[in-house]
Amino acid sequence: MALADRFDHLGEWPVGIGARGNEGVVGAVARTKGAIGYVEYAYAKQNKLAYTTLINKAGKAVAPTIGSFAAAAGNANWDAAPGFGVILTNESGAETWPVTSATFVLMRKQPSDPAAASAALKFFDWVYANGGKMAEELDYVPMPLGVAGAVRKLWASEIKDASGAPVYAASR
Repeated sequence: MALADRFDHLGEWPVGIGARGNEGVVGAVARTKGAIGYVEYAYAKQNKLAYTTLINKAGKAVAPTIGSFAAAAGNANWDAAPGFGVILTNESGAETWPVTSATFVLMRKQPSDPAAASAALKFFDWVYANGGKMAEELDYVPMPLGVAGAVRKLWASEIKDASGAPVYAASR
């Protein structure tokens, strides 16, 4: 049963208040009696904001943690979505936080500036290889290793210059 279905008997839900960015959401919640909001984990943690546990797909109450976000990423079926466009909402697993998100980088399959595209991919290759600890220090979760490897393969097979040659061949 979907969460909305559980509360359907309450009638129509209010539309809500929009706010720009984490600071805007926090300000709107602070000014609105009974309000709840959703902000980025790193922002909430760094600003010592109150949070709640949520019931996940497995029926377990989980807290927002690096581990529960990593569980969502690790349990996702990344192969099922073209271009790894997985929306990490309500993934399976007892330890999984149910409202997780990945950050996506978009690149044309045939970039107009292959040298710039190659430099960008070289940077992301370095991030996948070396940035995991830094991501965690900033309260983010590195991509699962298998996903990073599959992304690198996609670069070689999909992102090409005008002659059809790969723009960047990852070293791993």
